[in-house]
Amino acid sequence: MVRPTASAMASAESGRRAAGSGRLDKYSVLLPTYNERENLPLIVWLLVKSFSESAINYEIIIIDDGSPDGTREVAEQLEKIYGSDRILLRPREKKLGLGTAYIHGIKHATGNYIIIMDADLSHHPKFIPEFIRKQKEGNFDIVSGTRYKGNGGVYGWDLKRKLISRGANFITQILLRPGASDLTGSFRLYRKEVLQKIIESCVSKGYVFQMEVIVRARQLGCTVGEVPISFVDRVYGESKLGGNEIVSFLKGLLTLFATT
Repeated sequence: MVRPTASAMASAESGRRAAGSGRLDKYSVLLPTYNERENLPLIVWLLVKSFSESAINYEIIIIDDGSPDGTREVAEQLEKIYGSDRILLRPREKKLGLGTAYIHGIKHATGNYIIIMDADLSHHPKFIPEFIRKQKEGNFDIVSGTRYKGNGGVYGWDLKRKLISRGANFITQILLRPGASDLTGSFRLYRKEVLQKIIESCVSKGYVFQMEVIVRARQLGCTVGEVPISFVDRVYGESKLGGNEIVSFLKGLLTLFATT
């Protein structure tokens, strides 16, 4: 009988470890929804397609906040179509804020990486493999999609909306100096344990949550990489960003400035 050499055994063990490490990586996508009945089947199909083509282990967690338009019923059908191991519906009774939706979703996530994104097709899943490559290359704790760097951009917004977004990001950069080019974006990849740690120090619950996460991450010494993305305005439904959200954003920004 021919016995394997020590070097061959070491090489095989290294291969098993590498393969095992690859199998261990699982990506949990958190999709908070409110009145996204038309968009949800499309974004889920695009996510499944992107993950399947890239051979990425994944699950999609839908956190519906009591949508009156039938979003929850659509999510239940998607769970049946794709399987409950891939689509997990974890609803709440009413709209409780974006930050708390993520906290709720993380409790049910089994992946070691968390991806957060909008369910309204503003964020295209085709960028997720780029996020993953960037994270592996730099061993980053967070990879954030940016509209304001490289070939990133915004499409479908009128001038007023663009000015509001640019203005919010500009003011935030001056006051908080976060070291990230797109602080108000909501398309990101996190190490699960890092996001859990950051959330413990966050106090925001609405749209300011995205901004606070990056600020707290920097305070904790977390590393942040960026990938340029194209942000496209929603096709179906109405934007959730209204006057109340803008006021809340400004209040949250001032609170962060005063406390960081």
